[in-house]
Amino acid sequence: MNSVSRRQVLGASVGVLAAAGLGLSVSPALAANDSGDLIKAFTGGKQPTEGKVKLDLPEIAENGNTVPMTVSVESPMTEQSYVSEVLVVGDGNPRGGMATFRFTPLSGAAETNTRIRLATTQTVTAVAKMNDGSLYMTAKQVKVTIGGCGG
Repeated sequence: MNSVSRRQVLGASVGVLAAAGLGLSVSPALAANDSGDLIKAFTGGKQPTEGKVKLDLPEIAENGNTVPMTVSVESPMTEQSYVSEVLVVGDGNPRGGMATFRFTPLSGAAETNTRIRLATTQTVTAVAKMNDGSLYMTAKQVKVTIGGCGG
């Protein structure tokens, strides 16, 4: 009778997870580096209207590795009118897509906060998709400094 050690099980598990990770498909929208292409894929080529979306980011980020961000969208969040998705992209990161948030009327409010990573000074854009297909957006530039030195 052959016994299997914990190391062998752990090694096999890591191998299976790595193989599964390599086998995952990436949608073309997520593979794009250009924030404009990501927005076009998200909106279906429609032009979003300015307004309703609020993007709360610092004007200057002393540490680009952990920048606090809050995204909120004006909406009654009822069955008749609610925010279904919000896409956040940045034009200065190697991969433009930062986050996609999904909401339902049960969310109560279309607001979320998190921390994002910014590689360099850049414009962060948030695009909201409403349940009726209407689109709203806002953008804000964040200056990323090196060690708080303004560089």
